[in-house]
Amino acid sequence: MLKAFRHVVHAAGYSVAGFGHLFRHELAARLEIGAGILSFVWLIVLGRPIRDYIILLILFCVLISVEALNTAVERIVDKLSPEISEFGKNAKDLGSAAVFAMLAAAGIFLVAVTADSAGLIAF
Repeated sequence: MLKAFRHVVHAAGYSVAGFGHLFRHELAARLEIGAGILSFVWLIVLGRPIRDYIILLILFCVLISVEALNTAVERIVDKLSPEISEFGKNAKDLGSAAVFAMLAAAGIFLVAVTADSAGLIAF
């Protein structure tokens, strides 16, 4: 049991270090934090139910996860292929596409709840 607890503590430390690196070195991650905060404020303005906050929080967690993985891919590509290459370009473009897809998902959700609040659709 003690071994499992130590493992969890170490894993949490690695995660905190990863988040620290992500938010120190990636402007996109900091912008996403700001957009996330503004999105939560928007839900407050709209008077949305708690369900919508939970959905937004899940979308936000997945977005930050994808951003972290994209950053990891970029770091690996920069190490493996410091020169401009088709391999590096494709890998980085795919990571960027994944982040864009998550941003689009969050945007679609916010548009849907806004339209629902305005009585344009039933959500």
